[in-house]
Amino acid sequence: MANPGNSASSRDVATLLHPQTNFRAHEKQGAVVIARGEGVRVFDEDGKDYIEGMAGLWCASLGFSEKRLADAATRQLNTLPYYHIYNHKSHDPGIELAERLLALMPVPMSKVFFANSGSEANDTVIRLVWYYNNALGRPKKKKFVSRQRAFHGSTLMAGSLTGLPALHREFDLPLGGVVHTDCPHHYRGALPGESEEDFATRLAENLEKLIIAEGGAETCAAFIAEPVMGAGGVVVPPRTYFEKIQKVVKKYDMLMVADEVICGFGRTGNMFGSETFGIQPDILVVAKGLSSAYLPISGIAISDPVYQAIADNSAKVGMFGHGFTYSAHPVAAAVAVETLRIYEERDILTHIRAVAPVLQDGLRRFADHPLVGEVRGVGLVGAIELVRDKATKEAFRPDERIGPRVAKAAETHGLIIRAMGDSIGFSPPLIITADEIDQMLARFRKGLDEVWAEMGREAQKSAA
Repeated sequence: MANPGNSASSRDVATLLHPQTNFRAHEKQGAVVIARGEGVRVFDEDGKDYIEGMAGLWCASLGFSEKRLADAATRQLNTLPYYHIYNHKSHDPGIELAERLLALMPVPMSKVFFANSGSEANDTVIRLVWYYNNALGRPKKKKFVSRQRAFHGSTLMAGSLTGLPALHREFDLPLGGVVHTDCPHHYRGALPGESEEDFATRLAENLEKLIIAEGGAETCAAFIAEPVMGAGGVVVPPRTYFEKIQKVVKKYDMLMVADEVICGFGRTGNMFGSETFGIQPDILVVAKGLSSAYLPISGIAISDPVYQAIADNSAKVGMFGHGFTYSAHPVAAAVAVETLRIYEERDILTHIRAVAPVLQDGLRRFADHPLVGEVRGVGLVGAIELVRDKATKEAFRPDERIGPRVAKAAETHGLIIRAMGDSIGFSPPLIITADEIDQMLARFRKGLDEVWAEMGREAQKSAA
């Protein structure tokens, strides 16, 4: 092992500012430095293997060693390493990627705009919708309705769409023009005895009340939603939720925006979460699985009515004044094209549908554990919510950090998962096998049982 004073971890602490990190804690504990990947596993600098139960950040759908993607990047680097698509310029990888994406869409779409991350994509959605309504002579119709516990990104406006107070604190967010309606979490939000369908009805009614209070159709422009909420704790919508929500959205002439950054490309068992939950979007956002995260790229697909309005306005004012230096970067686009080819050639959906029951049934076997309040999920994404009292659903105090303790314990047993408060998320690479799922859950059980035993010892010590 390297000299600790000059180790990669110490150099990291000395130089890097990490996203969503407690910096003082990081100074003390340092970093787990990942050196290489193979399949669904990654290996640290000491050679220890970890099953990557979150596919990195929900994104490495083809795992960590797909040679075809590396080869696609190399070919493109040797052909055209960079070019832009401003001012009527283009290139083959960007064109082919747009064609392939439009052919996959769950509803007819007209055009695709490319960015570099989900955050940039959702910021672009806001600008598109504002431009669209200005084009239609509706300058007041600009408000976005998002949801509590939603995650739509970290840039200023995408961060405003996000409904997680911890990501707003000390940043003066959310900015104006964004309001948040209920989180569709039946376990936490339903009234005693309220069915999923009745809960969905009440949430749709609350959405309508909010829209009316915010000025109705004159001011409310769009509703944005993840099919399954990711960073908010893997919240699967209750039955009939999107059917009822979309009726309200349509009633007030608002655009429906599906944020498929996590759910897109098979995560829920269909190519898009919109198909799984019956969403009919006017705008659909993709990232993460678009390139299996091998290079940064995101896309925004828009319907023809949206395109026609903004196209007319671009002719009127001279241009659509938005874009990025790296929009449709040819190397990222080439890798994304190859990713989509692999999904098709290997029939990734059939594989997901075959192994998803192994994950979902395996997760549900934890339901009887003393620490587990709810197990939820669909396809190859799920969560286990930890509680103090199973009968009352009493949560742990945030300062007890039970979820992070379980995640850290699982890590010592060779599993990387994510604690979102006390909800433990699972979102493995889509290529994971049934045997690897069993191994993943066995490693998780060791961590969970370890923390439960520690809590018992702590309780005895406290009582003594």
